[in-house]
Amino acid sequence: MKAILDTKPESAYDDEIAGRYHFPSRYLGVMSRCVGDWVVFRRPRAGGEGIAYFAVGRVAGITPDTTTPGHHYAVIADFLAFDRPVPWRVDGKYAEAALRKITNVPQVGLFLRGKSVRELEEADFVAIIETGLSETSDPTNARMLGLDQRSVDEATWNLVNAPPEIPERGVVEMLVNRKVRDANFRRAVCRAYDDRCAVTGLKIVNGGGRSEVQAAHILPVADGGPDIVQNGIALSATAHWLFDRHLISIDVNMRLLVSHNKVPAELRQLFAPQAERILLPKDSRMWPSSSFVAAHRERFAGV
Repeated sequence: MKAILDTKPESAYDDEIAGRYHFPSRYLGVMSRCVGDWVVFRRPRAGGEGIAYFAVGRVAGITPDTTTPGHHYAVIADFLAFDRPVPWRVDGKYAEAALRKITNVPQVGLFLRGKSVRELEEADFVAIIETGLSETSDPTNARMLGLDQRSVDEATWNLVNAPPEIPERGVVEMLVNRKVRDANFRRAVCRAYDDRCAVTGLKIVNGGGRSEVQAAHILPVADGGPDIVQNGIALSATAHWLFDRHLISIDVNMRLLVSHNKVPAELRQLFAPQAERILLPKDSRMWPSSSFVAAHRERFAGV
């Protein structure tokens, strides 16, 4: 069963949305039926932004909260942020069937009280995902995101270029397709860093509109690293190669660390402009997570 999970910044719950969702026992029945299936995350009206759906993930399991009686954690896998938040209502029409059935709009708020976890119909799930990933799947962005026919396998090409009336199975295939996820991750990271390499400050965009900067995972996907901006950093191809091999890293103050005995001097000169601190997104919420950076730095120290 698919569901909507409401969450908000600075919540009293112990959420870490890309990995876990904290909830009280009254939602245990609904959450248990979601295990193995997909959920959509919705944010409240906060910070001047509207109520919207902002990400999707799969409930991999449920574990009890051993420190807070009557609470549990939903283990979230395959988390994927949307290209842009999806409004929960457009032209007076709600995205959720249960809300569309309410004719008296002021009653919607009352209906949602005590329903931070609620069932989502398949057709509404498909519509929200299609809208949420519309930039990633837009054919005009294929070259920029590395989803053009020369860059992907036939199955991925057919998936991304399927007609709008794709079935639910097609949407789920998009959510787990590595090429699609990499394209979504690249778009988000490059946008956060304004297409500039974090360690050289260089910004190069080719004639096709594709940035030459690459999106590097700080904690590799193979090691459980999520596809979120906070686990990413924009790097040039050379810097990316060095970063993946832990020949460069980041300290606790976001300054560049370089393995001087293994990185040639001519490359170190490229990093000089960023010696004090790497280039970071203007929005501090998009900065690299300290936990992911610490894991990378530990491997750097062992190289």
